[in-house]
Amino acid sequence: MAMNLKEIESLIKEAMPDAVVEIQDLAGDGNHYSATVTSSKFSGKSKIEQHKMVYNSLKGRMGNELHALAIKTKEQ
Repeated sequence: MAMNLKEIESLIKEAMPDAVVEIQDLAGDGNHYSATVTSSKFSGKSKIEQHKMVYNSLKGRMGNELHALAIKTKEQ
């Protein structure tokens, strides 16, 4: 079962309450998304560490309910 935009946003904000999250459904199929996440929690972290933080916030759903997620991160 696919995830919707609100579920993805909710999981990210649960892990990073100050995050500004912008999500787009890239293919209109509920399986391919792009997310831009801006958070002060990214300060001092490498891009890889920032992306891992976003993936970890999805609690194992990446590759299961969520097929593809392109991530862009920004420090707040």
